Order: sequence, then C-alpha cells, then structure tokens
Amino acid sequence: MRLERGRRACLAITLNILAFAFAVAAVMTSYWCEGTRKVAKPFCTGPVQGKQWFCIRFNSTDINDTRLVQYIFETGEEKFLMRKFHTGIFYSCEQAADMNGFDCRDFSEIAPEHEKGVLWLCIFAETLYLSLLFTGGVMMTLEQCPCFSIMNKLKLSAFAAMCTVLSGLCGMLAPMMFTTIFQLSVAIGPEDWRPKTWDYSWSYALAWSSFGSCMGSAVTVLNRYTKTIIEFKYKRRNVEKNMTVKQKMVELDLPDQMWDMYLTAVPADPEAQLEQNGHKPSTGTMYAVKSIDVPEPQGEAYC
Repeated sequence: MRLERGRRACLAITLNILAFAFAVAAVMTSYWCEGTRKVAKPFCTGPVQGKQWFCIRFNSTDINDTRLVQYIFETGEEKFLMRKFHTGIFYSCEQAADMNGFDCRDFSEIAPEHEKGVLWLCIFAETLYLSLLFTGGVMMTLEQCPCFSIMNKLKLSAFAAMCTVLSGLCGMLAPMMFTTIFQLSVAIGPEDWRPKTWDYSWSYALAWSSFGSCMGSAVTVLNRYTKTIIEFKYKRRNVEKNMTVKQKMVELDLPDQMWDMYLTAVPADPEAQLEQNGHKPSTGTMYAVKSIDVPEPQGEAYC
C-alpha cells in the first residue's frame, strides 16, 4: 500500500513539473500564432548589388535625374512580398524589409485600444497559473518529507490539490483570452500588422499541454487524498466496533482473556495454540465463549 502511494506521489510531482516547464516555455516564447503578411515591395536604395527580389528597382541607376523616364518591371503579384510573422503574449515579430531577421514590438501596441483589458487579464491569468502551480508542486514535495506527521501530510495534500485545481482553471482561461484578443487584433488591429494567413503554433500547443499535465497532477493528488481519508474512516469504524464489543464484555463481567482472544487471529488448531501458551481452558470456558452473541470481526484483516 505504501509503495502504491509513493508511486502516485511521484506521478503527481512529475506531472506538476512537466506542467510548470511547458507553461514557462510557452510564456517565454512568441510562437503562439504565426502566419504571413502581404506587403508591397519597397523601393531599392543604395548601389546596385545584382538582382534584389525583395525590393523594386528602376530601370536607371540615376534615380535623381528627373529628365529620365523611370520604368518599373514588376507587375501584379510580383510587386508584393509575403512576410512571415509570429506572435506571443508579450511580443509580435515580423520579418525585416530585407527578409533577414525579425523586427519585434510589444503586442500591447497591436491590440485594439478598447480591448487591451482582455490582454492584461490573459497576462494576469498566466502569472497566477504559474504561481499556483509552483505552490502546489512545493507542497507535494514537502508532503514526502518524513519529518511531518500523518495529519500534517494530509493537510499538505489537501492544500496541494486545491492549488493545483485552481491553477488548472487559470491555465485554461489564459489561452482562451489570448485567442480572443488575437482575433480582435486581426479584425480591427493596425493596418500595418494585419496578417493575410495565420494559424496557431507550437507555443500555443505547449500552453494546452501544460494545462493537461496540470489537470492530471490535480486528479492524482485528489485521488491520493480521498483514498487516504476513506482508509482512515474504515479503520476508525473498525476500532469503534471493537471498543463496543469490549464494552459489552465488561458489562457481562467476562475476563480480559476473552477480549484478547477476540482481537487475536484464531489459528487453525485453537487448542494446540492455547496449550503452547500454557493456558488450556476447560470445556465450560469454551462453551461460555460460544454462548456470547459476539459479531464476527469482519474486515479486521484489512486494518
């Protein structure tokens, strides 16, 4: 039984650590959503350096000479670029004009002004999620310390279960709020940011994986706590039943040996066991035991 409890405790702690690691990785990265933006190619500047596909160059190198007629050969879709971008809770990054590297800015600058409260609620929910998840993991670890009594371990288990369940609720709300604010930004956000195509990315998957691991840890902790409470109640009920039987024997003025015989498991050959102890009761004593209406000690072996 102790081995099984130890395995459940290790499973709960492992799931808690996984949930915390996934959540930290999701918050620190900016790949919750990614996609592409359709933008017009800028005009090429500087000296001629061969064919530059990411900008538009005139047919003449002297762009300051107004006497020359300048021609642009790009037409249709050739005049546009598809820049990649990725967005997280804190930052949104887009490919630079020369298509090398990314330029990042705060996502709070992109979110609509009258909807920024949803973004701050998302950040607050994610922060609370990490705090409660860390607190629950610390309590689960302290519960395994042998210096605490059984009752203190039960209290720690109860608080760990409560913190983990509450953190799971916050871990579910944060990605949903981010989805809401991102879709609002796509619909009514600034013109220089609105994407043409987008989809959820691996950071978003990490956030939901963290939520799943957190709920698994919470279920495991609640299962351990509930099973321990049920076992304690079962043992307490058996002890109270044994005390009631002893009280009845005291009222009937029976010797204490009857109580000892009731609590001790009866061997296959009772007379041989009594002879080994040097006390072989008479036939009358045995009939006195048989004549008492004593309930069978059912379930004593489980204690």
